[in-house]
Amino acid sequence: MATPLTGLNGVGGGGGVAVLANPVSKVDSSANGGGGFGRSLSESPILIFSFFHKAIRNELDALHRLAMAFATGNCSDIQPLFQRYHFLTSMYRHHSNAEDEVIFPALDIRVKNVAQTYSLEHQGESDLFDHLFELLNSSIHNDESFPKELASCTGALQTSVSQHMAKEEEQVFPLLLEKFSLEEQASLVWQFLCSIPVNMMTEFLPWLSTSISPDESQDLRKCLSKIVPEEKLLQKVVFTWMEGGSSANTVENCLDHSQVRCSLNPLTHQNGKIKCACESTATGKRKYSGSIIDVSDTMRTHPIDEILLWHNAIKKELNEIAAQTRKIQLSGDFTNLSAFNERLQFIAEVCIFHSIAEDKVIFPAVDGKFSFFQEHAEEESQFNEFRSLIESIQSEGATSSSETEFYSTLCSHADHILETIQRHFHNEEVQVLPLARKHFSFKRQRELLYQSLCMMPLKLIERVLPWLIRSLTEDEAQMFLKNMQSTAPAIDSALVTLFCGWACKARKDGLCLSSSVSGCCPAQRFTDIEENTVHSSCTPASALSGRVCSVLAESDGTQQRSVKRNISEVHKNEDVSKTSESESFQKQCCSAQSCCVPALGVNKNNLGLGSLSTTKSLRSLSFTASAPSLNSSLFIWETDNSSCEVGSTERPIDTIFKFHKAIRKDLEYLDIESGKLCDGDETIIRQFSGRFRLLWGLYRAHSNAEDDIVFPALESKEALHNVSHSYTLDHKQEEKLFEDISCVLSELSVLHENLQRAHMSVDLSENDFGISDANDDDNIKKYNELATKLQGMCKSIRVTLDQHIFREELELWPLFGKHFTVEEQDKIVGRIIGTTGAEVLQSMLPWVTSALTQDEQNKMMDTWKQATKNTMFNEWLNECLKESPVSTSQTEASERSTSQRGGDYQESLNLNEQMFKPGWKDIFRMNQNELESEIRKVYRDSTLDPRRKAYLVQNLMTSRWIASQQKLPKAPSGESSKQIEGCSPSFRDPEKQIFGCEHYKRNCKLRAACCGKLFTCRFCHDNASDHSMDRKATLEMMCMQCLTIQPVGPICMSPSCNGLTMAKYYCNICKFFDDERNVYHCPFCNICRVGQGLGIDYFHCMKCNCCLGIKSASHKCLEKGLEMNCPICCDDLFTSSATVRALPCGHYMHSSCFQAYTCSHYTCPICSKSLGDMAVYFGMLDALLAAEELPEEYRDRYQDILCHDCDRKGTSRFHWLYHKCGSCGSYNTRVIKSEAANSSCL
Repeated sequence: MATPLTGLNGVGGGGGVAVLANPVSKVDSSANGGGGFGRSLSESPILIFSFFHKAIRNELDALHRLAMAFATGNCSDIQPLFQRYHFLTSMYRHHSNAEDEVIFPALDIRVKNVAQTYSLEHQGESDLFDHLFELLNSSIHNDESFPKELASCTGALQTSVSQHMAKEEEQVFPLLLEKFSLEEQASLVWQFLCSIPVNMMTEFLPWLSTSISPDESQDLRKCLSKIVPEEKLLQKVVFTWMEGGSSANTVENCLDHSQVRCSLNPLTHQNGKIKCACESTATGKRKYSGSIIDVSDTMRTHPIDEILLWHNAIKKELNEIAAQTRKIQLSGDFTNLSAFNERLQFIAEVCIFHSIAEDKVIFPAVDGKFSFFQEHAEEESQFNEFRSLIESIQSEGATSSSETEFYSTLCSHADHILETIQRHFHNEEVQVLPLARKHFSFKRQRELLYQSLCMMPLKLIERVLPWLIRSLTEDEAQMFLKNMQSTAPAIDSALVTLFCGWACKARKDGLCLSSSVSGCCPAQRFTDIEENTVHSSCTPASALSGRVCSVLAESDGTQQRSVKRNISEVHKNEDVSKTSESESFQKQCCSAQSCCVPALGVNKNNLGLGSLSTTKSLRSLSFTASAPSLNSSLFIWETDNSSCEVGSTERPIDTIFKFHKAIRKDLEYLDIESGKLCDGDETIIRQFSGRFRLLWGLYRAHSNAEDDIVFPALESKEALHNVSHSYTLDHKQEEKLFEDISCVLSELSVLHENLQRAHMSVDLSENDFGISDANDDDNIKKYNELATKLQGMCKSIRVTLDQHIFREELELWPLFGKHFTVEEQDKIVGRIIGTTGAEVLQSMLPWVTSALTQDEQNKMMDTWKQATKNTMFNEWLNECLKESPVSTSQTEASERSTSQRGGDYQESLNLNEQMFKPGWKDIFRMNQNELESEIRKVYRDSTLDPRRKAYLVQNLMTSRWIASQQKLPKAPSGESSKQIEGCSPSFRDPEKQIFGCEHYKRNCKLRAACCGKLFTCRFCHDNASDHSMDRKATLEMMCMQCLTIQPVGPICMSPSCNGLTMAKYYCNICKFFDDERNVYHCPFCNICRVGQGLGIDYFHCMKCNCCLGIKSASHKCLEKGLEMNCPICCDDLFTSSATVRALPCGHYMHSSCFQAYTCSHYTCPICSKSLGDMAVYFGMLDALLAAEELPEEYRDRYQDILCHDCDRKGTSRFHWLYHKCGSCGSYNTRVIKSEAANSSCL
């Protein structure tokens, strides 16, 4: 079946991208998130990347299944897995590099601050691949942990790459659809394909085609036919790759059977002119044997010596660059810096891909132990430094003096690069080439050279071949083309034709670089055929001439595409005056068939992509040291904070990133401990579950703070729009990862409980439970599978969060120092802390500080104290530490253990006789004999002074009575309880027997520390007493159900109440109970307030030191504005239980007081500013004054006034009551001076 090539509607041109018919409207990115774009490939060519993503996902899924099978013992052969790892790694890295080189720079031109994050993710994924191969190549294959570690790393890789692609589909794809037209989308995809090395394209397209459904594959072919320029030679090259070399005839049939191709025979001279040899074949296939003479065999030259041609060309170019550098330095002409930079980048890419070819093709074939890796890495590093110098001087716009210094440095760099490469080339020529000549046949040498050439992408080959041929002699050029044509497989006929045509462009005077064959056209100059050929859109920096050899003729059959006929007609109409001579010439030479070698059309700056943006980072495929080395594991990624911080001073915003250190520590714990879950230890499972849920909760709080506060602050800066969107998507994906782990962990815990309930062995790792039941065996197998799966998921979340926080520190952290002042950073930190509840802070502070050094802890707490200086945070922190639940539980446990001693007490007493120092509890438990024994011990102690002995004996003899008196208030007996005033239940609703009082609903009474009486709440105490109750000093309570007095707490400790809760809400700091409302404790007010909590419906303003509604973020701040009495009723506002209202001026009063006060006033009683928008009222006063006439003696009088609303002074016409401000129009003014007369009014 013919390859679909219809649907094009373009015009003739040199390799330009086809124009798609029926353009569609732009897509709103907000309405087309994710992958559901609702468009076909014909409507949006950029969606071809969704097929790439699907193929990658399928391969990752297959790899993960194989790795899991290997880890669970269902597969024992790792070799197929190893090969697929290599294939996917190569594919994905080239895919990522092409995106970084083409797609992201184009997007960055039109939408700022989006592409950089995804490029950083590519670096992280590359490190993950490196770690995977580091594991595969390690010597732990026989280790029992290796299969599970491999499965974990594969799962982490799958998660990381899948999340990256999902984010691209949600953010990048909609932007590409919105910001780029159909033609531009097609151009981007074509440039993307031309940026992938040729040898990879031959594998990439067939793999892509087989990884999707047949219908999708058909859509892919149709899309490619529109994306690839319409020239038949380019179409054949691409669709030959698509068929994977197995269906070349199908591709040729769709292009037509009668093709005219360029002869690839050696150069021959006729009458001193170079001829163009073209031959017409019926099958469209070249024939290499028979008529072709092996020139290298005849001349006994080794094809591998062609490497010397590359070396010479590179050294020549570098010599010219060095000479040009010195020339510019001497002349002082710095105007042509861009062209110089472009030339440098071109030769840098040539050197890098030449190094890649040597590392992957030449050296492994000659000797697997041969390596010039260090030399190649050094050269690439020097090129990067060289280019950075140029970019820095371009971006900074330096003066002539600094440019002179710059070129002085540049000259030394150029000389150093030249010296390094010359030394490197010499070593290769001495060590490698002799071995290749000795051990390889000519055929094998040619194969290596051709494979080396195919390591480059098409768009670079299009520039490199003319550049290389231009530096060769005629004989060397003949030999180069001959070696290439004689080695390339028949399936690459179109590709080699393309290569030879590009090589012809560099010949002197535009003459064709082909030998003479019977029936071919005579030599033509470029000026004779320029109207019928397509020029290369961008030549190399060395000013190559655009000479083209006509090699591919258009068919005269009936199945020609209509678009080609249209294009031919367009050219025909444009060139009417030149048609006759051209047609006559073509009839004579090529049977009336026009022929041309097309250019790719990818170097043209049609999308605003300059050379600086498209090649700003050299290819990482050379495994250069610029990327993290193989020894740098992704899992121990450390951030160089010095590169992010501005100077060495501690910034307030650094507090946020201190959390990253604690997150990394817990991620490491989960990653390591998850490997121990297979042992089935109940303690490990319980501890792991608790640590995981703590991390989940705290990371969620951290993420919410970033999404709600930090990222909006960044986006508010005009230069930082879109910079945080990718990280918000990260948070959503990470939340899903936590949820998945939680589900698996719950399932694992339930399964473990079932196994324990069946009295099985805990040694799950050995699969030895002592039970032969088949169902139990299935449960054990399922447990092991779940544990292995959970280990992989923990590895995945560690990798994901490591990458996320690393990119935040690398990309976002420096932005705060650049775009935010210290005061703005303080405000952001204060807002973050102000939305964090007390319960979260109680868990967060120990969690964070445990991961920091003492110096880091001090700096963090200093920042927090600075941000909360107006609040009661220090007071809350001290009380929180004092009332630590850990210490309380430890005390309770100690008391329980003491009460359980029983009969063992005497034995322990005798063993520790010399050390025993009895306390009150011990003395109270002593019987008479024990007490007498202690008294004798005192008498026998000769070290004691007689007076001291008498004192101790007296106290011991009275100790039982003293201890009984101290224990008496805590006695639970009803008889003693009745002695305390108020020891009876009180009811909020007597009919329904609901405990409480008129103020609160609760099941307990508080014993006031001041008077020892029992009251339901502090208000009841204050109403009945002549003093106030300090509820925070409360130590005891009485349960109103059992009337037992006990330490204050959330539940009744009496066995008869069976854990009765005193109220739904209990605060251990305020000793506050409430059973009706939503209440939270604010750690900055250090009191309990009504509401759902900080960060939910309230936040604490650090400047005002009050809790405000979450929607009141734009209120007017007044330092410690709530720490005052109500200006109307004079009650304390800060601790008031009544509703408080914020005034526009920043002051506060009770809502009830506000309603009563505004019945007769409209100004603040403190600052006299208007309490609202008084425009209507002031308009009424304007009308009133306009209708009022003053007595004649007052009409010319004016008064100086001060406006309370705008705080400006001015003058107003005389009036005994109303004076209007001339600045703001307010009547909220007061007279400061009266004058007799004034001629003007402000």
